[in-house]
This record gives sequence, structure tokens and C-alpha cells, in this order.
Amino acid sequence: MGSADSKLNFRKAVIQLTTKTQPVEATDDAFWDQFWADTATSVQDVFALVPAAEIRAVREESPSNLATLCYKAVEKLVQGAESGCHSEKEKQIVLNCSRLLTRVLPYIFEDPDWRGFFWSTVPGAGRGAGEDDDENARPLAESLLLAIADLLFCPDFTVQSHRRSTVDSAEDIHSLDSCEYIWEAGVGFAHSPQPNYNHDMNRMELLKLLLTCFSEAMYLPPAPDSSSVNPWVQFFCSTENRHALPLFTSLLNTVCAYDPVGYGIPYNHLLFSDYREPLVEEAAQVLIVTLDHDGATPTVDGTTTGTAMDDADPPGPENLFVNYLSRIHREEDFQFILKGIARLLSNPLLQTYLPNSTKKIQFHQELLVLFWKLCDFNKKFLFFVLKTSDVLDILVPILYFLNDARADQSRVGLMHIGVFILLLLSGERNFGVRLNKPYSVRVPMDIPVFTGTHADLLIVVFHKIITSGHQRLQPLFDCLLTIVVNVSPYLKSLSMMAANKLLHLLEAFSTTWFLFSAAQNHHLVFFLLEVFNNIIQYQFDGNSNLVYAIIRKRSVFHQLANLPTDPPTIHKALQRRRRAPEALSRTSSQEGVSMEGSHPAAPAEPGTLKTSLVATPGIEKLTEKSQVSEDGTLRSLEPAPQQNSAEGSPASEEPSQAWREQRRLSSASAGGQWNPTSEWVLSWKSKLPLQTIMRLLQVLVPQVEKICIDKGLTDESEILRFLQHGTLVGLLPVPHPILIRKYQANSGTAMWFRTYMWGVIYLRNVDPPVWYDTDVKLFEIQRV
Repeated sequence: MGSADSKLNFRKAVIQLTTKTQPVEATDDAFWDQFWADTATSVQDVFALVPAAEIRAVREESPSNLATLCYKAVEKLVQGAESGCHSEKEKQIVLNCSRLLTRVLPYIFEDPDWRGFFWSTVPGAGRGAGEDDDENARPLAESLLLAIADLLFCPDFTVQSHRRSTVDSAEDIHSLDSCEYIWEAGVGFAHSPQPNYNHDMNRMELLKLLLTCFSEAMYLPPAPDSSSVNPWVQFFCSTENRHALPLFTSLLNTVCAYDPVGYGIPYNHLLFSDYREPLVEEAAQVLIVTLDHDGATPTVDGTTTGTAMDDADPPGPENLFVNYLSRIHREEDFQFILKGIARLLSNPLLQTYLPNSTKKIQFHQELLVLFWKLCDFNKKFLFFVLKTSDVLDILVPILYFLNDARADQSRVGLMHIGVFILLLLSGERNFGVRLNKPYSVRVPMDIPVFTGTHADLLIVVFHKIITSGHQRLQPLFDCLLTIVVNVSPYLKSLSMMAANKLLHLLEAFSTTWFLFSAAQNHHLVFFLLEVFNNIIQYQFDGNSNLVYAIIRKRSVFHQLANLPTDPPTIHKALQRRRRAPEALSRTSSQEGVSMEGSHPAAPAEPGTLKTSLVATPGIEKLTEKSQVSEDGTLRSLEPAPQQNSAEGSPASEEPSQAWREQRRLSSASAGGQWNPTSEWVLSWKSKLPLQTIMRLLQVLVPQVEKICIDKGLTDESEILRFLQHGTLVGLLPVPHPILIRKYQANSGTAMWFRTYMWGVIYLRNVDPPVWYDTDVKLFEIQRV
């Protein structure tokens, strides 16, 4: 029968289903088989031939028929898994059923009355005809998930058969050890099976169905307590699934072993259409969804009670995927994962002189979520990443994405996750140390060309984001500057360009209208002063460029020290603000030549879809302060009751109590209109950590002026040479302890990650459009 005929028959069956008002018996095989028995329909066909309106109509008008359709389709998948899908016909039936369920499931999830349907047991659905079968019947969802898991390790369907002999020694599907059938070499598995196009395609269809099962999460509004567990993921990642370990390993290895360039041969991807990419993408999406788990659970590294080997209470979370991820520990496994993720993240940056000669992958957002989960759940991996300069292979692509997405409102989620990852890394001393490596690779970025280190690159990109990103990035400024504060004590020599960029930010953030126009803007000045203090106190010797820039811009520091606090001046400053909204767009110096091959960051194409995100917690909720002791270890600082100590208070005291109180009063008064008072300005002005810089200026400015007068100098190099050999030993206040603000997981960020991740998956699955036009509740879809 031709494909056109089979489509026609399938369409007829769909129409019959929508027009039958009477329930069709589950035993009427002649009717139900039309949906899967002889059709040769692709998943795209199924989406076209089963319109949304008709699925909803059946759901409303003949619910028992929709229930039977789902139940019968699951039954077919279970039978296929039991028999091992030996015949072509069985394989076809399994694929047709999984396509049909992928189409229908979102419409079941969008209706609250139907959500429990898959978790009920279907009467009479026991395997045999025996009386006692109904009691131990599984809920439909469990049968479906176990069948998918079995089918993903089905010889000659989704994996290579190991048997050389004839068909009659068919492998018994129940005794099959799926660990021998892991899809790809890598973590915990050395054998790399021959790639097989059909197996990859079949895996992809089943993973698409699995992802659709998990997507029930999209139909629940974001809850403040993100402890809401996804029952589909919870069951699939439990000990009930005997394939959990090989499947976790297969997904991880498939992603990390993928090389989109094709063995380094340019244009190879044009000769061989790369069928692996969609599978890798699907694997990455299933993996991050199974790892959607609050980071607040006890981890395996000894922080749980009892020993990690205690049998009574297995360590780590119930979710086996999270558990396996947290227990990876072999160096070669870490190396394989890190190299794979770095290779894929760097892929869009590959500049070759042959246009289109390398294939560009599109799933970098999923990779960033995966990298985040790895660092969050496996501290040993995080330390491994920071042990060598390999971390820079992750840093550079992240900076590239941040710089590239800064003007595009539809990519605000990508901006956030990039910054979150850098915040997490910056909490570790080694990250700051690694940044001193010279930056020599030239990635095509529209930032000025400079000679310097990776720290310079980071500062130049952050400056660009702050001065030329769109409005909605403002909540990230705190995070960006916190990262710079965290790494600042370790930066051995900033370039002149990076030093100027930091002072330009201080200039912009310390204008009176900016300081007075919002309750938290002064925090940005505190962060920048802390950066300067850290570098002067701990890295004075190599940082003559920064010291020179501070001397040149000394008026900014004097203005801050003499900040007016009287009501008329505050009022006037705010009047000025209304006339000059774009203070940050001016840059201090003419930007030089951009890097080769770069394009300016472009806003989203009109009509681009984007998904909304929940708000991220403020920096004080995102981080917890730790003090670095003499020996380099961190101790957490409990927020102690604030004593009013004078000079001796830590330089970075953030006056959070004051502004919170002020904010409460002002929002109560003027319907949320911010209204700064003299008391409020005084409360934080007195804490500005200016002592170190003022002392430095007091000592060095007269000396620099003397050189200029003596030698009639206008030449910077002579001054820089003098500053390089200068020393301030014994002249500066006692160094303050280094404070690091370490990222700390909380329910707010867990919820943010959930909405971001599902938003990405929603927008990336357009062929077929699995969730398009269904009533999702986790986020809103907007057109840019």
C-alpha cells in the first residue's frame, strides 16, 4: 500500500474517532489497529493529520474514546517491549504509537481534569485474563515509561544486536543486560558501537516521546516552593527503571562524544547530512530535564549523616540520574565530559576562512544547563574544571554568547545562565588565578582588540554588556560586578584598556542622578570600590595601569567622598535624570578596531518568539559571604548583628538594612515611586570604603605631579615606569580580609532554572511543534 493510501486511511480513522459519540470498545481491534497497524506515516504526518481542535473535541465530547486510544497505544508499546520488536511490522507499530502519543499527551496535560488519567490503573488491563491481575496493574504512566526504557535498549531496533547467529536464538529481552548496550563510549563504557542511522532515528522518536511525558511540568504555573516533584521524572529515574544507569550513561556519552565538525574535514557536514545532531540535541534535553532537582539536597561528599557507604540510607537524592551524576569521580571521565562540552560550546565560535565550512550547532543553551548541573551536583567535577586552564575553554564561549546576545531581548535567559555559571566559578579562588593566562586566541567578538589576559577579556565584555545591553539586563549588573569582586584579589596585571573600562563604570555609576534614582544603585559603587581595594591591597605590584587610571580619574573619588546629602541637591539630581536617561551609553574612549570576523550584537528578528522567565533572586539571596583565611580556606560569614564600628568595619559592608527599610517606607508612601532621603544617603555614604584609595592618592599624586613638573612630561610611559617601581608598603591601611560571595542554591534559582529550561525546550522543538499552541502555564510566550 502506498504512503498516500496509508495517510488517507489514518486520516479516516482520526475522523471516525472524532465523530463517534458512542464509546468504542477497547476490544474492537479492527477499529484501533487503523491508527498504527499499516500506516507508514512520519511524525510530521501525524501532527498534520491529527489537528489540535480534533484532539480537544474528542477530549471534551467523547472522553472515553480518548482514554481508550491512549491506553491501547501504551498497550502496543508494552507488547513491543515484551516481544523485542523482531518483525518490521512490530517496529512500525511501536513508532506509530509513540508518534501518536507524542501528539496527544500535551492536550491531556493542559486539562487539569485529565492530569491524573495516566496515573490511574485501567480496569481489566492486567496482562493475563486471571482474576488477581487488576490489583497489581501498574498505573498507565509507569507502564509507558518502563516500555520506553526497554525499547531504548532493544537489539536491532535501537541498539546493535550482539548475537551473530540466526533469528531463532532471539535474545530474551528480560535477561538482556542493557549495560552492554550503552550507545556510545565515554563515562564507564569503552566500546564505541558502529553508528547506525536507523537506530539513531528510532532512539530519537522514543526520546521525543519521553520528553513529552516529562513536559507535564509546562502545564503547571511556577510555584514559589519549587519542591513540586515531576512524577514522570521521579518514576523514570527511580530504582523501578532497571535501565536507569545505562540510559543515563548513554545520554551523557552521546552528548559529550559528539563532534559536529566531522573529523576535522571542512564541508564534511554538507556531504553527509548529519543525522547525529538531532539525536544529540534530544539526548541533551532529556538529560537536563531528568536532572531538574533542587540542589538543596544533601550531597554525597560526606555532608550527609552517616558514612557514604551506609546501606540503610543510600546517599544522595532518590533521583538516580542526579545520584549517578554526583558520583562520577574518575579523572578520565571528567576529562571526557569537559572536553566534549568545551568542544560543543566553542563550535559556534569557529572562525575559518572558508565560509560555511563548519557546521554550527544550535543547542548551546542546553549544554550550559548541563554544565551548570554538573558543577552544582558534583563538586569534584567543579574542582577538576578549575584545576587547569581548561576552564578557559568554557569561559571564552560563555563570554562570546553574552557579548553576542546582549542586544537581543529574546535571549535574556541565555544572558542569565551565562552569568550564573561565571558567578558559581568565581566563588573558587582557582578561577581568579586561571584568569591571569594571556588571551591570545582571537574569537570573533565586537570588542576592541587588546593585548592582555583572560581577566581583561572578562572585564571588557562585562563593560560592553553594561554600557550597550538592553534595559532588561539591569538586574544582572550586581551579578556581573560580584564576579569581578570575587576574582579581583588574584588579578596580577590589568591592561590599560580593562583599567579604563572599570573607571568608566565607576564614573557612570557614581553620578548623583544614578545613585539617587533607585534603592540599590549605590551597591554597584560599593562593588567597584571593593575591586579597586582588593587589587591595591593584594596585587599592587603588577597593576601600575590601574593605579595610573585611578590617579587620572581621582576627581571621581573626591566627588564620592563629598557626595551631597541635602534634600534640594538630591531633588535637583533626580530632575536631571529625567532629561538624560541614557547615561551609560557614552563610552570614555573611542572604541578601537573590533576583532576580526565579528558582527555587532543584533536585536531579535521581528516576530521571534520568546518565553517569559520568573524573576531571579537579588544578589544577597543568590550568594553567601565567605572570608578567605590566611591559608586560602573559606569560612562562611554568618550575617552578624551590625555593630557600628568605625574605620575597622569590613570595606564591603553592604548597607542592606538601610535601603530595605527605606524601600518599605517609600513604597508605602508614593505608590512605589522611589523617593531618596538625606538619612538614606547618609546611611550608606558613611560606609563607602574609600580609605585605601584616598591614602594611595595622598601619597602618589604629589610624586606623579613632581615628575611631570620636573621633566615637563606629558608621556605616560615615564609615569607608568615610576608607578611600577613604587611601593606603598606601610603606607596603606591594614589589608581587609578578602570577602568572596559564593553562589548558594535556593528555591528561587531552582524555579528560574525550571522555567528557563522548559522555555528553551519549547522553542527548540518546532519540527514537529510538540507544544506549540497548547495552553502552557509555566511561562508566557511572547512575540518580540
